[in-house]
Amino acid sequence: MGGYFGNAAVFLIQTVFGLYILAVLLRFLLQWVRADFYNPVSQFLVKMTTPLLRPLRRVIPGFGGIDFASVVLMLALQIIELVLVIQLLGQPLSVGGLMVLAVAGLLSLLIKIFLFSILIQVILSWVRPGDHSPVSLLLYQLNEPLLAPARRIIPAISGLDLSPVLVLVLLQLSLMLLVAPLQDFGMLLNLR
Repeated sequence: MGGYFGNAAVFLIQTVFGLYILAVLLRFLLQWVRADFYNPVSQFLVKMTTPLLRPLRRVIPGFGGIDFASVVLMLALQIIELVLVIQLLGQPLSVGGLMVLAVAGLLSLLIKIFLFSILIQVILSWVRPGDHSPVSLLLYQLNEPLLAPARRIIPAISGLDLSPVLVLVLLQLSLMLLVAPLQDFGMLLNLR
């Protein structure tokens, strides 16, 4: 019976922390690409993340267009989530392993955001071409830094843009060749 409650607790912890970390990471990315912050989606992210970011920004300034307060908040939340989950599961933990797992988790989330946002953008371009809704505008602004260089490598063929395919393949390879080894290394450090 305790296993069921433990699994439910792990699920709730991962869901709550995961959604908030996702919101902070999306805000960070949208600031980084200088997206439209008068967009309703952007405004929602700002209102949701400001309560925790405002105090951090007083002590952690941004530099070179990078919001370091957001980075610190994401890392702290990821570490807290990992500590809670690892403790609930009764597994050993180490500071080094925890840090590596936190970075791997954030990298994984970052890559998955781009994977899903590109897929959604491609589907929207098929279903509603030329749509200028707030969501499609944000997707374009978010994905353009990745898709523009890919378009220079693979130009459109007969009006068909294949650059998303190249970017999706590279993102999936990053999950396999960068994130998975990092996660394995973090787990190995935790076992010591």
